Amino acid sequence: MLDKVKELIGEVNDFKATTKEELEAFRIKYMGKKGILNDLFAEFKNVANDQKKEFGQALNTFKNATEGKVNELRASLEESNLNASSLNDLTRPAEPISLGSRHPISIVKNQIIDVFSRIGFTVSEGPEIEDDWHNFTALNLPEYHPARDMQDTFFIEQNPDILLRTHTSSVQTRYMENNEPPIRTLSPGRVFRNEDISARAHCIFHQVEGLYIDTDVSFADLKQTLLYFTQEMFGKSKIRLRPSYFPFTEPSAEVDIYWGLETETDYKITKGTGWLEIMGCGMVDPNVLKNANIDPTKYSGYAFGMGIERIAMLLYQIPDIRMFYENDVRFLEQFKSIN
Repeated sequence: MLDKVKELIGEVNDFKATTKEELEAFRIKYMGKKGILNDLFAEFKNVANDQKKEFGQALNTFKNATEGKVNELRASLEESNLNASSLNDLTRPAEPISLGSRHPISIVKNQIIDVFSRIGFTVSEGPEIEDDWHNFTALNLPEYHPARDMQDTFFIEQNPDILLRTHTSSVQTRYMENNEPPIRTLSPGRVFRNEDISARAHCIFHQVEGLYIDTDVSFADLKQTLLYFTQEMFGKSKIRLRPSYFPFTEPSAEVDIYWGLETETDYKITKGTGWLEIMGCGMVDPNVLKNANIDPTKYSGYAFGMGIERIAMLLYQIPDIRMFYENDVRFLEQFKSIN
């Protein structure tokens, strides 16, 4: 009889049920009024006195194992049914979705585009893999021109030269080839230069360049446009233009805004001067117009360009350009509240 109880305990432990009906049949078989458990307890009086203790312990083990198995399978089946029904319930609350945010580069790019779109600038785009003509030669940078040394370039092929564009001026070249003046376009995009990566420089960065070509365009028009931009973008109404050199513009200038000296950070980023360089600009060189089949005796124009990362670092006081590319969620989540 003791061996039979041990065998039944093994059967109970091995039992599995996939439906409530199977579980109920198991419960009735072992725990019902006419079940195996009651029959064994009825047999207890017939067990020899020297075996009653061991047999009683085995019966209790059998009872506990049976009750535990029933409760375990019942809970498991109820949970499975709950999950199945919830999957088919179209009215159930949805799982919460964590909302992301725009990247700060995208935020600033869109702000710049918005400012210039108010004065008639449209957006133009071009390929990131360029040929030598559109990236250099058409922009008054013929082969062996010393100004090419200003930009360390990633070349992909040679003869002919194919490269990763070093500026979005190549987009302006293509736009001038396919559109007649008046031209008023903004060219945002990613550019590449073979530079050492540091807190202030990266081999990948983003630019926005503007181009305006029409009759009787003057340097005064350029200055007024840039003043409008700095007022709208930074809330700063004081700028200065310092003479500089760019091969595709003549005359050329660096644009500074008066940032002020109100905080310790202001002193740090302006080196104590209050002035901060934000972009380069100039009047389009006649050779650039000629290369695009635009008559320089009839038309003139201006161009300007700025790094989006630099503007974003100023607006949000970001100390290291590498933070834009590390994909650190803790950094990116700070921009959730910004459109």
